Amino acid sequence: MEQADSGVEPAGGAGDAAEALDRPLPDGVRRRVVALVADAFGGLTVPELPAQLRQYARFTPSRRARFAGNAMAAALESDPVFRQRIGERLSRTQPELCSALVAGAPPAAADPLDVAATAYVLRPPGWVKLVEAAGEEAERADAERADEAGRRELERLREELAEARDHARGETERLRGELDTVRKEAEALRRRMRGAQSDLKRGEAALRRALAEVDTVRAEGAAQLSAAESENRRLKARLGEAEAAVEAGRRAAREGRSVEDMRLRLLLDTVLESAQGLRRELALPPASIHPADTVDAVAPGRMSPKDIAARALSETDPALLDQLLALPQTHLVVDGYNVTKTGYPTMPLEKQRLRLLGGLSVLAAQSGAEITCVFDGAELAAPVLLAPPRGVRVLFSKPGVTADELIRQLVRAEPPGRPVVVVSTDREVADGVARAGARPVASVMLLKRLSRV
Repeated sequence: MEQADSGVEPAGGAGDAAEALDRPLPDGVRRRVVALVADAFGGLTVPELPAQLRQYARFTPSRRARFAGNAMAAALESDPVFRQRIGERLSRTQPELCSALVAGAPPAAADPLDVAATAYVLRPPGWVKLVEAAGEEAERADAERADEAGRRELERLREELAEARDHARGETERLRGELDTVRKEAEALRRRMRGAQSDLKRGEAALRRALAEVDTVRAEGAAQLSAAESENRRLKARLGEAEAAVEAGRRAAREGRSVEDMRLRLLLDTVLESAQGLRRELALPPASIHPADTVDAVAPGRMSPKDIAARALSETDPALLDQLLALPQTHLVVDGYNVTKTGYPTMPLEKQRLRLLGGLSVLAAQSGAEITCVFDGAELAAPVLLAPPRGVRVLFSKPGVTADELIRQLVRAEPPGRPVVVVSTDREVADGVARAGARPVASVMLLKRLSRV
């Protein structure tokens, strides 16, 4: 890098190698050095800065001095190139002071701290003496300022002491006069107090008699009140028990009647729809039956037992699920995660739920069946905010209850005779719902049916 126009010798030259401080930099000089470096810092490009100082390149000089003071002082001491660049910046901003220091004749009118800080950066011959002299001068100045402040404080305290003495003398005279007045008033009060004491003794005797009477009345009242409160608590307890028993009876009767009515109504709807379907299935043509029609034989075009066996549906054929859903008042219960982890296990749980519920919504619209989808609440990391799709009831199991148990509860809640279809490949779930009267089907069947949606 080129030297500054003022001809100042670069920092870190022979003078730096020959001279060194034998004690820490004085505080005043150090603060002035940090301020000079913070001001000159902004004139350097980021590549010209040491690595540890580049993060402060966009700071203002005051923020640099506050947050990067130690780092700048350390870099200035250990990095000769950085010190040389700062010296060149000082030579351009303070050419007279820098030239005088290099020439060995610092200006007499200059601030000793400015002289010492600039000499510390430029490192001209004799810079150590300048720094030490500036430190001693700063210490002397601080001591003189402290002495002057001490003298001013001593004068102020002396003046306050004299004022306090004058005020104390005046207060003493005033208090003496007040003391004489108080003594006279005290003597008068003593005479009045002796008369009051005699009256007080008579009053105390009367008070003791009155207190004794009050204690007697209070004891009698407390006994009566305690007896009344005990009776009141007993009556309230009996009243609470009676009200609780009445309310429990009413609630049991109301809930029992409501649940039984709902179950009977649902079973009646199922029977009626089944009867209507059976009537349609058994409807006979208006022509009468001929005797020949009663003879057992195979007519042309009719299906043989082999043909009927060939047309039997597979356990995973979605047409079987359509037939089940076509039954009157069918309730389809779906083991949610069992189906999603069978069909698309790599997707996140949220997307698994959304995909399954979207397909079930379309299936509900097509079949008209009641559909309930059950998910295991233990699989959740947090509560789910979910808007159930139209036609699909979405349930999550409570803490401590598995989805399998919730499915069994749903099956047991249905009245006997209603068609209930449970979709799950879990053998334990399938066996449990089958014992309760439900029809278990495999998850693959539902997945195949939803793929046609």
